[in-house]
Amino acid sequence: MNDSTPATDNGSNKKKFKGDTSPCSPSRVLRLRQIPSDVTEAEVISLGLPFGKVTNVLIVKRKSQAFLEMASEEAAISMVNYYTSTTPYLRSQPVHIQYSIHRELKTDNLPNQARVQAALEALNAKQSESLAVTSSSAPEGGLLPGQGSVLRIIVENLFYPVTLEVLYQIFSEFGSVLKIITFTKYNQFQVLLQYADPRNAYYAKMALDGKSIYAACCTLRIDFSKLTNLNVKYNNDKSRDFTRFDLPSGEGQPPLEPCVATVFGTQNVVFPSYAGVTGFAPVMSFAQGAGLPVPAVPGPLVSLTVTTSSTSGQITVPGVTGVPGNSVLLVSNLNPEAITPHGLFILFGVYGDVHRVKIMFKKKESALVQMADATQAQLAISHLNGQRLYGRVLRATLSKYQTVQLPREGQENEGLTKDYSNSPLHRFKNSGSKNLQNVFPPSATLHLSNIPPSVSVDDLKNLFASTGSVVKAFRFFQKDCKMALIQLGSVEEAVHALIELHNHDLGENHHLRVSFSKSTI
Repeated sequence: MNDSTPATDNGSNKKKFKGDTSPCSPSRVLRLRQIPSDVTEAEVISLGLPFGKVTNVLIVKRKSQAFLEMASEEAAISMVNYYTSTTPYLRSQPVHIQYSIHRELKTDNLPNQARVQAALEALNAKQSESLAVTSSSAPEGGLLPGQGSVLRIIVENLFYPVTLEVLYQIFSEFGSVLKIITFTKYNQFQVLLQYADPRNAYYAKMALDGKSIYAACCTLRIDFSKLTNLNVKYNNDKSRDFTRFDLPSGEGQPPLEPCVATVFGTQNVVFPSYAGVTGFAPVMSFAQGAGLPVPAVPGPLVSLTVTTSSTSGQITVPGVTGVPGNSVLLVSNLNPEAITPHGLFILFGVYGDVHRVKIMFKKKESALVQMADATQAQLAISHLNGQRLYGRVLRATLSKYQTVQLPREGQENEGLTKDYSNSPLHRFKNSGSKNLQNVFPPSATLHLSNIPPSVSVDDLKNLFASTGSVVKAFRFFQKDCKMALIQLGSVEEAVHALIELHNHDLGENHHLRVSFSKSTI
């Protein structure tokens, strides 16, 4: 084998692949060391795409290395310079990149070349498609000036909450995130995110566009924004400028801890959680097949590497797959005169399938609520902790218990412990349910469905008034009179009405379905 054909990889050239240093002069062929044994050509190619066109790739699995051929030496130099200060990862494993002694890859006679070329064509086409919308004045094969450092992100199918911390956790894996602004527009949860370097933005877009944060939901749609700089006025749970920790939190927003300044600009670092979800750090999804449970990462900052699965299209977190997390909530500061296990089942059932409820026998102001999984438990906490319920401010956090025990036969209980595992009222028992796309925080406006034709506006207004609510507005859906919106006097009134009237028998074999709405009348 001569120097220009590393592809043959026979024993006569072993010395040329040894050594950890790179005395070689710049070459458009790069050598990647310590690659995972199961890495694919497409994953290796993806490391080079942000820097220009990739013309060939070779994986030498038995030596845990790969060779990547760029279209130009300039692109290869940019790639090496970038990864000198930022460690690249393949399948959660750090890899080392250096110039190869070879000037080109000759792999025509090797097996699997058809597959390799197909991967090259597909990924380069995706890169070209992205570049085509921007200026054509850039050097050939490089990033274009029109691709700025600000990304516009739309989160589709928003079933679980996507917090600013979760966004930081994901996108900071691709470079220093300077600013984030979250907002809702056209009934879509959107994000503007600014990197320190346009190359980081391009790499993040290539890696994350179309991926889902959680299984089958919270899908990222990413494009470049026309904005060149974001103006952040407040540091709170909706927006943050990581370069300025003197900004106010804004009216009604919890102040942020200044300790986040110590981690700004650090790679592979997860934020501590914000005050709205006490005790929780950001969480990510499991790999395909592991289901929805997501473990919380409590306490101090945790190093983490975000990867994406080419098969599932989900964002995954190495080292946590299969950890069930805790699905049992401790709910406290309840009104013992008004609360019942059924009431907690209905309320917490808005945010997940409740399996068991236990009101404490000797302390009826507290209860345990067991959700179907840990992610649903966190979703319930994020929406219900701090919500007023029967005149008191409800507190919800994780319990130290892993399950709610049913009372033993003959044990005194007074009906305070209930098993709802097989209840027909679970909202999310069917995969792909539309309920997954319509989960919102408690609001004064309720969405009603499954209304029979014989029930009038006055019938429904009187029904809700009977719960003690003030009905401020009502309207049927124009295209579907089985559904309606009703606006009550306050969020607390709506919470009480939902508890009392969800599954209410309206006759004609119709039971009313009640949920919180994101709309107003």
